[in-house]
Amino acid sequence: MSKLGTLFLVPNTLGVDARTEQLPWVLPTETITQTAKLKHWIVEDAKTARALLKAIESVSPLICTIQEMQMAEWRGAARNAKYGDAIKPADLLKPLLAGNDMGLMSEAGVPGVADPGAELVLAAHKLGAKVKPLVGPSSILLGLMASGLNGQRFAFQGYLPHDTHERSAKLKQLEVESRKLQQTQIWIETPYRNTAMLMACLSSLAPQSLLSLGVDLSLPSEMISTLSVAEWRKRYPNEAACSTLQNRPTVFLLLA
Repeated sequence: MSKLGTLFLVPNTLGVDARTEQLPWVLPTETITQTAKLKHWIVEDAKTARALLKAIESVSPLICTIQEMQMAEWRGAARNAKYGDAIKPADLLKPLLAGNDMGLMSEAGVPGVADPGAELVLAAHKLGAKVKPLVGPSSILLGLMASGLNGQRFAFQGYLPHDTHERSAKLKQLEVESRKLQQTQIWIETPYRNTAMLMACLSSLAPQSLLSLGVDLSLPSEMISTLSVAEWRKRYPNEAACSTLQNRPTVFLLLA
């Protein structure tokens, strides 16, 4: 049997603006150099992947032109099933079997964390291929690092329900769990729902609970604040007051 290729887990920038300028801040030289060597790709979004590769090309020569890259999209098992896509993770990893190294890239941050990719990584392990994570930005960890909340015990919850009543109930449940376990609860939201999420937090959570917001992490417009819910209510007394958070990638963290 021929030697299997390596699956490299390639981090992406957390923001779409000025990617080239961001690279020195968020990606080590070794990550950039290795990324430039990869021709075979599985990506969450091809347009986003090409944008990162174009930025990397400005500082490190690519192994081939972006047009020559072998690039397949993977949106996650649940979403693929929803759209009737019969493709399986192992099908996308065939270049590994031929001895080719591959890159796995998410739309933002690191693959497999708050993004599709875990199924592909698991499939690579089942094939016996080497999996190599490359260093780069994770909004989840950056938010936790900067929050001042419990970094020894925490849980990532992904996205919370969109329904108003279900979301409020979930927030209260997370608050109870956080208080019982002294565990930081972390979640994210689609940026255009930020205002609704924050207002739900301020109406559902206890005044003394600590809420941290990490906004535009790693970007020039970055904003990180940790306050009690009571203090947040003073800062943002109504929906209009927190409109500045709308459409900006945000990580929410709670410690009751």
